[in-house]
Amino acid sequence: MTERLEIEAGVSLGDGWASDDGSGPRAADKTSQGVVTAFGQTMKTLRLRAGLDRAEFGKRLGYSAATIASFEQGRRIPSSRTIDRADEVLGAEGLLCLWKEQVERAQYPVFFQGMATLEKECIELLMYDAHVINGLLQTEEYMRSLLAMRRPPLDQDTVEQRVAARLARQDIFDRRLAPLLSFVMDEAVLRHRYGGKGVLRGQLEHLLLVGHKRNVEIQVMPLECEDNAGVNGPFTVVTRKDGKKFVYAENHANSTLDTDPEQTALAAARYGIIRSQALTPRESLDFIEGLLGAL
Repeated sequence: MTERLEIEAGVSLGDGWASDDGSGPRAADKTSQGVVTAFGQTMKTLRLRAGLDRAEFGKRLGYSAATIASFEQGRRIPSSRTIDRADEVLGAEGLLCLWKEQVERAQYPVFFQGMATLEKECIELLMYDAHVINGLLQTEEYMRSLLAMRRPPLDQDTVEQRVAARLARQDIFDRRLAPLLSFVMDEAVLRHRYGGKGVLRGQLEHLLLVGHKRNVEIQVMPLECEDNAGVNGPFTVVTRKDGKKFVYAENHANSTLDTDPEQTALAAARYGIIRSQALTPRESLDFIEGLLGAL
C-alpha cells in the first residue's frame, strides 16, 4: 500500500517543495502558526527583559525594527542562524535555540514538512525539472525573480520568508557526508530570462560552480533530443539512509509523495533512462558555458 507523509491527494501546490513559488501562507497550518507565534512572543519577552528596543535589537542582528516586529508577531519566520544570534544577544542560554527545529519545520507547507525531513536524511536525490531551475540550485536573485512574478503579488514578508527557507535548504551541498545529487533539466529551463539577462547570467555561473562539486551531477536535456522519458513532467526520487525510496511529483493541481515499492522502482528506472538521453555531465557544463558566453 502506498504510504503518505502528511500529504493528501489534490493538495494545493502553492508551495511545491521542488519549484516552490511561495504563494502559500506564512506558516503551513494553525499548528505551525501557533509555533511561530509562540516563538515570537518568547523572543519579545526576552528582548524586553534585556532592556532592548526593537531598533537596537535589530541593529545587533542586522535587521530593521520592522523586521524584528514581524518576527515577534509571527508574521515572518527567522532563519536558524538568526535564532542562534538572537539567543546570544539576549543571553537566553539556549532557550531560543530550543525552538529551531519546530520553527524551521513551520516555514514549510504541511505536505512538504515530511519532505524537508527526508531532504536532511537522504543519501541520494535524483531530480528532473522541466519548468524552472530546481530550488536547490537557484541563486537568490533567481528566486526573487520567480517570486516577483506571482499574481496576485506576494507581500514582502512572504517573499523574504520563502527566500530564506530555500537558501537554508542549500546547506545540503556543504553537509558532512554529503548526499549524491543528480539534476537533469530541460534546455528550455536554462534559456528563460526570468529577471533579465543579469539574473540568468548569475544563475548559469552558479550552475557551473555547483556542477563541479564531486557529489553533484548536472545534465541538460537538449531541445533537439528526439526522445525524452520525462515528458510526463518533473519528479524527484529520494533515497533515505535505510535504503527506502520516495517519489515526489507535482503538477498544477496536486502533489504526491509516494513510497509504493513498484512506483519508486519505476520512477528510479525512468530517471535512469532520462539521464541516458540527456547530455553527459561534462557535455552539459560545456553547454551551459556556451549559453553563458552567448548572453
